[in-house]
Amino acid sequence: MKLILASNSAARRHMLTNAGYQYQAVSANIDEREIETNHLTSGQPAFDLAPVLANAKAKAVSARYPADLVIGSDQVLLCQGNVFTKVKDLKEAAKQLSTLQGKTHQLISAVACWSGNQPLFQAKQQADMSMYRLTAEDIEAYLADTGSTILGSVGCYQIEGKGIRLFENIDGSHFAIMGMPLIPLLKFLRQQNDLQ
Repeated sequence: MKLILASNSAARRHMLTNAGYQYQAVSANIDEREIETNHLTSGQPAFDLAPVLANAKAKAVSARYPADLVIGSDQVLLCQGNVFTKVKDLKEAAKQLSTLQGKTHQLISAVACWSGNQPLFQAKQQADMSMYRLTAEDIEAYLADTGSTILGSVGCYQIEGKGIRLFENIDGSHFAIMGMPLIPLLKFLRQQNDLQ
């Protein structure tokens, strides 16, 4: 059984590689926004959205690779009951950072493993992120310094880089903040004796 990561996320690939795992990265090719909209409009809690997306990714790739172990992972940002997604450009990034500044938001990260088109494992972790109060000038300077690299991050920051300067306090797993509950996943993977 091979290990497949149902994601093209550089951060998630980096975590698995650093943990010493050999794997193949495969895009899930699902419509995340449609799944999100269906989940939220049906009255389901926003807090449960990350596991829904992680399972959808793992399920989609497991259908194509039924003999292998597929890892799906996703992350959702919640602030005062609102769900935030990745932005398209730096103008939207400035608007999103303006909304998040001075507040504590939650990053909910989830991971799901599927094999034979069946779910085997799921875990979810939360990190509470308290951002400093930022002026429009602070945000403009930060975005000028980081550029479009932050567009791949749901919160328009990367704590492994200059984004760490935006935070007054962080409470939660570093790996959950990076986008995948790695420690619970590694515990599960240790139990899989037939992984190549």
